[in-house]
Amino acid sequence: MIRIKILIYVVSFAGIFMQAAKAQDTVRYVGKTLVNVDYHSGQLSPAMGVHNIQVVRANRADTSATSGFGWTYNHAPMIAYWNKTFYLQYLSNPVGEHEGQGQTLLLTSPDGYNWSKPSIVFPPYKIKDGTVKKGKADTAKNMYAVMHQRVGFFTSSNKKLLTLGYYGMVLAPKDDPNDGNGIGRVVREINSNGSLGTIYFLRFNHAFNEKNTSYPFYKTAKDKAFIAACEELLASPLQMQQMVEESDKDDPLIPLKKDFKAFSYYYISGGRTVGLWKYALTSVSNNGGKSWLYNPTRAPGFVNANAKIWGQKTSDGKYATVYNPSEIRWPLALSVSDDGLTYKNLLLVNGEISSMRYGGAYKSYGPQYVRGIQDINGTPPGGNMWLTYSMNKEDIWVSNVPVPVVEQAAAHVNDDFSLMPDKKELDSWNIYSPAWSRAQIERGANGKKMLALHDQDPFDYAKAERMFPASQKLTAEFTVVPQQADRGLLEIELLDKKGTPCVRISFDSTGTIITKAGYRNKSLATYQAGVPYHFIVELNTANRFYTVTINGKNTGNNLCFAPVEAVERISFRTGSIRRFPDADTPTDQDYDLPGAGDSSRESVYLLLSLKTAGSKL
Repeated sequence: MIRIKILIYVVSFAGIFMQAAKAQDTVRYVGKTLVNVDYHSGQLSPAMGVHNIQVVRANRADTSATSGFGWTYNHAPMIAYWNKTFYLQYLSNPVGEHEGQGQTLLLTSPDGYNWSKPSIVFPPYKIKDGTVKKGKADTAKNMYAVMHQRVGFFTSSNKKLLTLGYYGMVLAPKDDPNDGNGIGRVVREINSNGSLGTIYFLRFNHAFNEKNTSYPFYKTAKDKAFIAACEELLASPLQMQQMVEESDKDDPLIPLKKDFKAFSYYYISGGRTVGLWKYALTSVSNNGGKSWLYNPTRAPGFVNANAKIWGQKTSDGKYATVYNPSEIRWPLALSVSDDGLTYKNLLLVNGEISSMRYGGAYKSYGPQYVRGIQDINGTPPGGNMWLTYSMNKEDIWVSNVPVPVVEQAAAHVNDDFSLMPDKKELDSWNIYSPAWSRAQIERGANGKKMLALHDQDPFDYAKAERMFPASQKLTAEFTVVPQQADRGLLEIELLDKKGTPCVRISFDSTGTIITKAGYRNKSLATYQAGVPYHFIVELNTANRFYTVTINGKNTGNNLCFAPVEAVERISFRTGSIRRFPDADTPTDQDYDLPGAGDSSRESVYLLLSLKTAGSKL
């Protein structure tokens, strides 16, 4: 009888525990894929068709708006889509994080690929001499505020688009601009014609008010619709939760006042809201963020450190999280969930780390601080997921991620760009396109379309990759037209699922086509500018042999320089592979690279077509 009672008790307890666990369900990662930080890509397989586009390239030698006025700390971008236009804002300092004067810049784009020059949306703010922080002795003299904000845009129900910023104070080395003792949060309207309204303070920190600040309070605006939009924002727990780090620590408008950082959110079934913070902390709310079911805790299975994590519902009814799945800030990856709680895979968004050209305080390497478009801030046409992030806290990028997210190619490639529908040519291609090394579709003098890889960046390269079904026996045909033979580099690689290359064919800077043969390179042919070169590469990964035929001439047998089980993508890259930084590289780079603001003489390679065929053995 005692045993039966014990059994009943255990079963009852287990039932109660399971009900409690269900009531407090959490975001979790149940996939088996983990990253290898010895590689910038983490050895992740890419999400198919992602386009990575650089929209701001820092250049201290260029003090025009083109590069953001010569300031080289650029970080924390945020993005919105409104009135058929993409809007992107980011923080900028002259050299390093929380140093010197700060400002916020704004760019626009009709399509996410072609962006305006940056313009100042919140200018540097002069701190009044003699200002001190509560409980501290450091006193401001000839000092400017630094900017920091976790929410950049808000689209109100009366169809106003607001952009927001926050002025904090750093009065001494190691001072914290987010200690609740800053100046306050500012707001201005973006008008339908793209012009900007007056800058107002939306909310002051405790030591500041209308009398001791340089901008008026929002309630003094003549536009009542603007005031209504501001007050709608202030009444939203989910919007206010994003402001917790900078605001007064007892701000009554912020529901969860604990110091959890970089809040983002999305809605799931049952009227619930999922919250995400740095370190992959998570909780669930049943009342729109007014309260949370449990203290934010680490999402089981997620790997993430002191960098932002983004989550959203996607246009196919699924969910995606995007973040750095490591203890450092590379690679940038995404995971997909059917219900917004259980995430099953891990795929690459951007696995590149360009050279950090300018040193500065707290400038971490890698693609980081990702943000997407909040549900209230617009839906771009096409249903894709648009992301923005900084590279090395220096350059600003966007990514266009196709939805639904595709993990593997369903069929082999037959891409003749001249025959493909306009603006659809690169739908299945992954591209990496810096401002000075563009990867894009162009038309030649004969009117035919081609994929053009430009490169005039000494510190970066253009890259285009195409996935195909995993193949142990593969035939790849492609036609390349180099536009020069005395400079530049184009490396063509066949890679496995983890991005390990086994074949590399190159157009080098001396007019020679070479292939990598172990430690050495083997010459296959010479080339001339403007001449099309049609390649047929036949590979067998089982015996590791491959042949390269160029314009009908077989160049003989070659041996793969690395063993792989199968190949499933081909890469065209206008530079050599990068391995710096690595996991042991010191975090803070305190030096500038020589010639950091210089460009090189441009080289261009035109890819006319690509066709693959293959099978497993």
